[in-house]
Amino acid sequence: MNEWFFPRGTLARGDWETVVDDTFEGWQHTGLRIGDLGAAGSAGLTLEAEGVERMVVPLSGDVRIAHEGAGSRGEIDLVGRRSVFDGPCDVAYLGVGVRATLTGTGRVAVAEGPATEPLDVQVLRAADIPVEIRGAGRSTRQVHNHGTPAGLHAQKLIVCEVITPAENWSSYPAHKHDESVLGTESRLEEIYYFESAVSRGVDAPAGADPFGLFATYSSPAGRIDVNALVRTGDVALVPFGYHGPAVAAPGYDLFYLNVMAGPDPERVWNISDDPRHAWVREQWATQQPDPRLPYTRATTPEGQHR
Repeated sequence: MNEWFFPRGTLARGDWETVVDDTFEGWQHTGLRIGDLGAAGSAGLTLEAEGVERMVVPLSGDVRIAHEGAGSRGEIDLVGRRSVFDGPCDVAYLGVGVRATLTGTGRVAVAEGPATEPLDVQVLRAADIPVEIRGAGRSTRQVHNHGTPAGLHAQKLIVCEVITPAENWSSYPAHKHDESVLGTESRLEEIYYFESAVSRGVDAPAGADPFGLFATYSSPAGRIDVNALVRTGDVALVPFGYHGPAVAAPGYDLFYLNVMAGPDPERVWNISDDPRHAWVREQWATQQPDPRLPYTRATTPEGQHR
């Protein structure tokens, strides 16, 4: 198994299906938890009060958060979605020193990043989350900027989601953020959590196996080499190096949740494209965005993935 790519189930710990934290050698700025609230039952999933800031993101179903600490206490009801391909949903930010219990019936992601500044609990409702249609042509993708500097007040944590419809490319051109170059590039670890499903409006046989592709490769900051088929629940870590593309195979849509943070004093996402491929961005000026996007709430019959 590649040291920076983890198939579903290989990062299980306790009640959580997936846990990424600073117990990984060479990993120190970001974390991720994926859990099944239905499997956890009425007791739910617990987040201990620690020196991390968090964002709670429903992947499917609704989530209730009972929280206390850092001078606040209360409950938050997040309206979720049937699947990650239904557009944005409600999300919540929990600051340093907050303990929480998550209950509900679906699946939930918790993005984490070490922090020292206690900030207020924040709730972003789906209608207020910035949705960006990025790129054009076969490079069109849909980005939910719920945890970026433009959409969330945080100390270090940057979180967003990307939907890539079948046959499209995202995280492209391949890019990096592993050097501190003021105004040009920032140092950020990055986590990719993937899901894939039969494309919207497509009938597929019961044996269909949704997947996408994801790659990373080395930069002067370090050696890395990932060329993986990615499916629901898989995780890729990017400590350094160029990363991309993420490609949605024909017949299957691809989703990923990105979690980023780093050591730089400014919370900003500045990237450098691989100079051999940066010219591709210029082609978008003469192409139209993919008309299949944006993906919003499900309107298709029960049984399809949205």
